Amino acid sequence: MSRLLLKRPITVKVIVTSLWKEEAQQQIQVQINQLDSGLENIEMQGQKAMSDLQKQSIVPPTPEVAKQIEGIQTQVSQKKRELLEKKNELLTQIQQVQTLELGQEIVQGQMESVFRLEKGDNLVKKLRVEIVVKDGVVQEIRGDV
Repeated sequence: MSRLLLKRPITVKVIVTSLWKEEAQQQIQVQINQLDSGLENIEMQGQKAMSDLQKQSIVPPTPEVAKQIEGIQTQVSQKKRELLEKKNELLTQIQQVQTLELGQEIVQGQMESVFRLEKGDNLVKKLRVEIVVKDGVVQEIRGDV
């Protein structure tokens, strides 16, 4: 008999509970705090780099040094913009978590599993597998395991 062992994606869904909402918001807040620290570090590094350049150059700075300082300012601004965009996305995620209804099922991610495929199996059904979790406990495994 012909058999194969294959990998398949498994959708992981969670049932929204007050505990899950609280943990999700805390995780997002940790990421926001890390971005805030990153913003501060970028600002300090940029200021230090520009200060070092100014100390090494004559007054008034040469056009080359002025161009380097401008380049640093551009890089700092661009990186700050990127981090602020990520922060705004996270703030939106917190708002979305807050609006979820208790008991609602939402997709949290995917995992992989290995499964056996044999001649005559319905491949589509074998690929449609979901795990439903509530507060970390598996509630249901859906699909053709």
